[in-house]
Amino acid sequence: MNTATLHLSRSLALVERQLYLMKGSPARVVPLFGFVVIDIVLWGFITRYLGTVATGMNFVTSLLGAVVLWDFCVRVLHGVTMAFFEDVWSRNFLNIFASPLSVGEYLVGQVVSSLFTSTVGLIAMVLLATFAFGVPFAAYGVMVIPFLLVLFLFGIAMGILGASCVLRWGPAAEWWVWPIPAVIAPFAGVFYPVATLPGWMHPIARILPPSYVFEALRAIVTGGSFRAGTLLLGAALALVYVVAASWIFTRVHRHAVRTGLIARYSAETIT
Repeated sequence: MNTATLHLSRSLALVERQLYLMKGSPARVVPLFGFVVIDIVLWGFITRYLGTVATGMNFVTSLLGAVVLWDFCVRVLHGVTMAFFEDVWSRNFLNIFASPLSVGEYLVGQVVSSLFTSTVGLIAMVLLATFAFGVPFAAYGVMVIPFLLVLFLFGIAMGILGASCVLRWGPAAEWWVWPIPAVIAPFAGVFYPVATLPGWMHPIARILPPSYVFEALRAIVTGGSFRAGTLLLGAALALVYVVAASWIFTRVHRHAVRTGLIARYSAETIT
């Protein structure tokens, strides 16, 4: 077995572990699509109502489409952190890194697990939004793929960063992870143009890759011109975030091993 195959097999072993957890507990499967279905139903009826009281704007396509894409990004983030939390809650984290598994292989395994879980949720959201509320995702075809790619990369970066915080400060720090989407959404202009934000928020919006995705989405929905360069800038920023988050996780892991914190990992906050 060559080196590349060995690294891949170790990473896929983490994915296989997640699949066995789901097989052994069907309750783990429901959250993959259950909560996103609730979101789509709720926002679907809200946008349908807005369409009856306002004219000149297709709220179903613009708002509900944004909900689908943003929920996908959030599911990617949670996919990485939940796979990490599984090791934390089961006190299995030390065992994982007592094996020959490297940090890079561990992160790849978490990313692949997140890709699987977020894709399940995305399919459920797209089907429901299309057939229940008439969002024309099929009309956009492969044009949707770059949007999803940018959001996927950003979700991965935020998930790894959240896992880094918990690794450094202990399981009590997991409460820093859950608010991440709520903190980012106002700056990213998920449901409204970035121009709506006050001036001091614009620089923050410009360094967030999702803002470029949703600005481009609104341009397409309103019949405006789609500038590929803008989305490429968002993709480049997302890649920078992924590299930076991976570097931070590696540094934090190295610190935990060097100081012995990893052996004292418990439900209490690590100082």
